Amino acid sequence: MVPAVSLKSLHSAKWRSDPYAFYADLHRRGAAAPLDAVRDGYDVIVYGYHAVDALLKDTSFRLMDSEYMDGRVPHWRDHTVLRTLKDSMFFVNDAVHARLRHMFGHVFTPRRSTLLEPIIARLTDELLDRMEKLGRGGEPLDFMAEFAFPLPSNVIGELLGVPEEDRAWFQPRVRAISEIFELDGSTWANMLAADDATAELLDYFAALTAKRRGDPGDDLVSALVSTDASDDPLSDVELLANLIALFNAGFVTTTHLFGCGLAVLLQRPKMLAALRDDPDLASPYVEEMLRFAPPTHFLVRYASQDSEVAGVEIPKGSSVVVAIAAANRDPDRFADPDVFDPARTDNRPLSFGAGPHFCLGAALTRSEGSVAFPMLLRRFPELAFVGDPGVPRRLQFRGYERLQISVTGRES
Repeated sequence: MVPAVSLKSLHSAKWRSDPYAFYADLHRRGAAAPLDAVRDGYDVIVYGYHAVDALLKDTSFRLMDSEYMDGRVPHWRDHTVLRTLKDSMFFVNDAVHARLRHMFGHVFTPRRSTLLEPIIARLTDELLDRMEKLGRGGEPLDFMAEFAFPLPSNVIGELLGVPEEDRAWFQPRVRAISEIFELDGSTWANMLAADDATAELLDYFAALTAKRRGDPGDDLVSALVSTDASDDPLSDVELLANLIALFNAGFVTTTHLFGCGLAVLLQRPKMLAALRDDPDLASPYVEEMLRFAPPTHFLVRYASQDSEVAGVEIPKGSSVVVAIAAANRDPDRFADPDVFDPARTDNRPLSFGAGPHFCLGAALTRSEGSVAFPMLLRRFPELAFVGDPGVPRRLQFRGYERLQISVTGRES
């Protein structure tokens, strides 16, 4: 029998600072383990690379949809955030998911992401110009606020048709929603804040879709509200839920890719210099950043039938924490998993999931990273930390709140 583990220790300051040491201990135990459902809130954790990959491709392990919530979480519909998100493609299964995925999928293709690269480059240049002005004379600036948040926000805003002047308004509302997805984040205060944020976002996107119906543009919202968009058009509820979910998901992970990725490079000057000198290295660098410091650490599924994973029994109805960040550090899959090595061969991290729910925006995130990192490093060859960067503290969407840097040498 596989011994149980607990996630409670992850909430301590020690493990929040270095969850990878916790994952390394898990790997010494196997590929999956039971959890204490009363203490942890979930029944099983799966963390071995091959076990995670197989589970995510197994359609009997389902997203926490409305059917699951109705049977296990009383009064969940009282929360605007949950009621809204459960109508999005990120919380539905089977035919409903396939339909929504098809309707949005034509926008988030690898080809479309490649075509967007000139726009990504233009938006990057504009942000670098601002950073150059703010950072003259070695003045410190916050990389997260000045680059890591606005670039992906502007890219997804361009895609959806969110006006540029509105995009900064989204940041605190997106953050409020993100908080509830932490392993210990569904507190009453967090839920109320997320409900308020969702209500404001619903009002915003309702107004935007109404405007696009009367004055369409070349953007996703206009396409979706067009009478010719589909033989099976989205309902208003589906449309608003998916726009909120897409905007949130469209930049949160990319924001943390930039923050964590830059920290990784600044801590490894020779690797930073190699990427600056050869932009063609950007793609493998970004892939290794996604493996080594993934923006998302956990997914959650439930078993729709009795199952077994890596010797652990998973009865029907059990909730499963899928530890994708741990899978990315599995020594049975990656040699020297705790070493940052962009030269790895067959480097296929699970940072975007796998199977039918593989992240819709994966190609776009990769394109943003591959375009923007070389431009950033070439523009600012003296880029450096200001003080101790510290470490991220969140567990689920893991990234820096602030990252103080200088982009030029300090004037004497």
